[in-house]
Amino acid sequence: MPIGLFHLPQENRALSRPAELQPLFASLHAIKGVGDKLAALLTRFFGAPEGQEAIVLDVLMHMPSGVVDRRRQVGIAEAYLNQVVTLRLHIDRHQPPPRGKPHIPHRVFAHDETGDINLVFFRAQGGWVEKALPVGEERFVSGQIGFFNGEKQITHPDYIVEPDRFATLPLVEPVYPLTNGLSSKALAKLVRQAVDTVPELPEWIGPETMAIRKWPSFQTAMRNVHLPENPDEGQLWSPARQRLAYDEYLAGQITLQLVRSTMVAAKGVARQFAGELPAKVSALLAFSLTEGQKHALEEIFVDLRATDRMSRLLQGDVGSGKTVVALMAMAAMAESGAQSTLMAPTELLASQHFRTIQPICEAAGLTCALLTGKMPAAERRAILAGLADGSISIAVGTHALFQSDIEFKDLGLTVVDEQHRFGVHQRLALSDKGRHTDLLVMTATPIPRTLVLTHFGDMAVSVLREKPRGRQPIDTAVLSIGDYDRVIARLQSRLAEGAQAYWVCPLVEESETLEVVSAEDRFAELQKIFGNKVALVHGRMSAAAKQDVMGRFKANEIKLLVATTVIEVGVDVPNASIMIIEHAERFGLAQLHQLRGRVGRGTQRSACLLLYKDPLSETAKARLETIKSTEDGFLIAERDLELRGQGDVLGTRQSGMPGYRLAVPDVHRHLLEFAHDDAKALMQRNPGLTGEEGEAARTLLYLFRRDLAIPLIRAG
Repeated sequence: MPIGLFHLPQENRALSRPAELQPLFASLHAIKGVGDKLAALLTRFFGAPEGQEAIVLDVLMHMPSGVVDRRRQVGIAEAYLNQVVTLRLHIDRHQPPPRGKPHIPHRVFAHDETGDINLVFFRAQGGWVEKALPVGEERFVSGQIGFFNGEKQITHPDYIVEPDRFATLPLVEPVYPLTNGLSSKALAKLVRQAVDTVPELPEWIGPETMAIRKWPSFQTAMRNVHLPENPDEGQLWSPARQRLAYDEYLAGQITLQLVRSTMVAAKGVARQFAGELPAKVSALLAFSLTEGQKHALEEIFVDLRATDRMSRLLQGDVGSGKTVVALMAMAAMAESGAQSTLMAPTELLASQHFRTIQPICEAAGLTCALLTGKMPAAERRAILAGLADGSISIAVGTHALFQSDIEFKDLGLTVVDEQHRFGVHQRLALSDKGRHTDLLVMTATPIPRTLVLTHFGDMAVSVLREKPRGRQPIDTAVLSIGDYDRVIARLQSRLAEGAQAYWVCPLVEESETLEVVSAEDRFAELQKIFGNKVALVHGRMSAAAKQDVMGRFKANEIKLLVATTVIEVGVDVPNASIMIIEHAERFGLAQLHQLRGRVGRGTQRSACLLLYKDPLSETAKARLETIKSTEDGFLIAERDLELRGQGDVLGTRQSGMPGYRLAVPDVHRHLLEFAHDDAKALMQRNPGLTGEEGEAARTLLYLFRRDLAIPLIRAG
């Protein structure tokens, strides 16, 4: 199956790599001065894959975070506070600290023809300061100007060099992120050697684009960024840095296009259906479809009727009705004679989906079954038999649906819910259960266009923007936890009127390191006030215990549900109209938006209360203000991207999906659109990546570690 292509052994990959790239893939031991200890440190720092060590390319891909300009060579009189300057000084005398008083610094008094200055060194032992700055001689000294007792000084100068070695002083110096045990000078030395190994490579960017954007070659771009001759060359918006950001985006987009071509290459089945079953499902709904739902269904039905396999992302805000769209797609598949699966990330969410769609399926004449890991063996055997003989049209469950013992008679459609961390490799693996399976991935986390292109560029996209008619607006307020008593009093009166409420806490139990009220502690406090009308649910409980609590809450036996983010997705209790989120400052924007979406599902006007603990950081203030001011999930997603960065928004730091090393989305976002369009055009023009153009594109994939996609390239 296609996923097998992603297990190409390391040695095979090295053999197929272009020869000119081999120096970049050499061990760091190939760099002069790198021993086992430093190599191990850099391997951890650069985050090399498990079992592998860092290579020369890792050093090159470690981008500067800024540039220090030391070109300002002036007299002491013209050196001003906080400026970085390079001074030619005459060394007058040393004043070491008194014996036994290490907290007093070693001072060096120096001058030039315009004035005097002190050079200050704390804990300077071993006589190295005297050797570096001999009395009576001249030295070039570079550092930041400070003041103490009305006198100019430089504390711990960055550079001290003899006049005849002035050329070794970097007048324009990149600044790199560092780790404990790695000095900036040691890293700079490594970088200089690594840059010298970069060969001239075949150009993968068209000459017209290079000319219009005034971009240098890859080799020159690396040299300009790491060894700039003027500060502008190292800036994020410089031609060199933009070119490298585009390269990284382009490698990712070509990879996604290859994945898409592989999905489509395994031809799908042109499904035949008149639309009677979807129409029957629609008639059973308590509401009419929104325009967005109708449009998404039209796109899906066109895909299902085509011979190419469907690979579509359905994204919509909380409560926009994605499950209904998925159900009607599965109904169309059943009408064509094939089966569908609806996969959810947790058993709680899978059960929720099943309870939602099962009555509609039954009324429409569709057979639907829930498959979980906890069900009795006899029940499981019966369901497996129904999937194997085709008598069950729709299977709902977790990813356990793809275990080897589960066989389908004719699996036509896989729906994956709430899996925005669902990577390209997994999307390829899905085809194993059904060789011609169509794929619909749903997410209730609205994803900014930048991230859609980055992570789902291989998929067509449908967007649901409206909420179903009848959904109530949610009043959102932000309050300090100091108003706890007032909140409790208001909550008591609302529950007495018949309302139900959620109270969400960030942790299950008390933490020794965080001053945060846990769900267990808050439950104990609220139980004293509300007695048996309050219950607790969290992720460490068994699935059966969670189901029991949620069932009682849905039946209105429980008025107040204390929870962790286990209720973030898929929980649907229309009577619940109050959401209280404690320590709201500790939640991300997407989480806050998802949690708020648990209310506003019934006929009552709903409220969301964000309780915070002082002091608030500027980012936390911005998050809470964003949630308070809008319910538009797409606006919130864009703001989340600005505040957190793309890796965090999609959870890619934890999931192994690609983050960026060279591109900075805030600055280079516009280049992603170009890269997407260029990769698409390349694959349409040259799907086999043949000739000089194809060779250059393959080189790019190797360079950015996307060579695992190379086996997906099809001949012709």
